[in-house]
Amino acid sequence: MAGLGSILTAIVTPFAADGSVDEDAFVALMGHLADNGSDGVVVAGTTGEAATLDDEEHLALIGLAVTERPRPDFTVVGGVGSNDTRHAIHLTEQACALGADALLSVNPYYNRPNRAGIVAHYREVSQAADRPIILYNIPQRTGSDMPNDLLAELAQLDHIEGVKQANNDNLALVDGLELYAGNDDVLALTLDLGGAGGILVASHVVGPEMQRMVAEPAERAAIHASLVEVFEALSVAPAAVCTKAALNLLGRPVGEPRLPYVAASADETATIRAMLERRNLLETTST
Repeated sequence: MAGLGSILTAIVTPFAADGSVDEDAFVALMGHLADNGSDGVVVAGTTGEAATLDDEEHLALIGLAVTERPRPDFTVVGGVGSNDTRHAIHLTEQACALGADALLSVNPYYNRPNRAGIVAHYREVSQAADRPIILYNIPQRTGSDMPNDLLAELAQLDHIEGVKQANNDNLALVDGLELYAGNDDVLALTLDLGGAGGILVASHVVGPEMQRMVAEPAERAAIHASLVEVFEALSVAPAAVCTKAALNLLGRPVGEPRLPYVAASADETATIRAMLERRNLLETTST
């Protein structure tokens, strides 16, 4: 798991004007991320609007990321979560066959199985994998929390080796699992705890600073403080919406989100633009 890197960006999925996946923009964005602090990407996650991708698009993006990775050590984590265990197994098997380095698997959402159901779900998913699985705990989206004692139980299953912890109240090291920050604002704390890093969104925009948080622990708190305005600006709307607005402003066209997301409003865009201007990022891009 250590080979996956510390700064993993939950890459957005660019869409063309006709709503189709823009593969050229996706590859270009991967290259930009590789040049600006990211050790790898998580493909077809929440920020990648996986909920609006059909399986053909979803798996094609994972395959594209593997074949077009900007450098050999740039890691690709495939999003393979589903609230249908059979579907999660299918995505897991296909992502492994496509060559993803690891898998990100969210606990079943909407139908909200009990603890025994969650364990049974992950037992089946783990048996379909032949590479590391990172659990994804995000109760604000799934409707159920995986407490740390359950995470420790799941760590006993084959191939389950990490957790993306997006419940800040649960943030702690868990025996048998590498800890990844699931929210940008706890990357510093996760690193201080001895975690592996984060699966992040703001790294689309401030990747070098986030990489410095890994490399320069003595400066970590100061860097975190300087990035709070970035985290806040990129949360005025759903992460995919804000990140796409920021990238489009920065001259890295990724199109608009798919419904049910809508493009950032004028006020939301103004907030994001003001943050970019304060950080001189728009000026840097235009030179």
